[in-house]
Amino acid sequence: MTQSIPAERVFIGLGTNLGEDLERNLRKALDAIGTLPGTEVVCVSSFLSTEPWGATDQPRFLNAVAEIRTRLEPLALLEELKRLESELGRVPTYQWGPRAIDFDIILYGQRVVDLPGLRIPHPRYREREFVMQPLREIAPELAG
Repeated sequence: MTQSIPAERVFIGLGTNLGEDLERNLRKALDAIGTLPGTEVVCVSSFLSTEPWGATDQPRFLNAVAEIRTRLEPLALLEELKRLESELGRVPTYQWGPRAIDFDIILYGQRVVDLPGLRIPHPRYREREFVMQPLREIAPELAG
């Protein structure tokens, strides 16, 4: 069946710093994203080991950025990503605290979204080298 809604080019930031195998956490998360309805993972940056941002008294993170194509609208995508975080073992702690997995919608096509709980482009992505370095790798035209 052909979908009439065109897929949007979306960039998702991923991060993890809890568990025995951080690379495995990211790979499972990427596989899970690929199972979302109308969604395909197009490419993924290299994995980048980084110092924690915000709350610094915690283990190092492993981060990446994935380019996906999706037919999900921004709020539906956010809901699905939050569901996946929970399924992949994320337990709410405190702002910028340790986590098994974290997804952030960095860019969603050319859209600007400003809703409670969802701002696109992500408001601080240009301040975060753990987002900018992977984004430069897979989409240099968007990273400036």
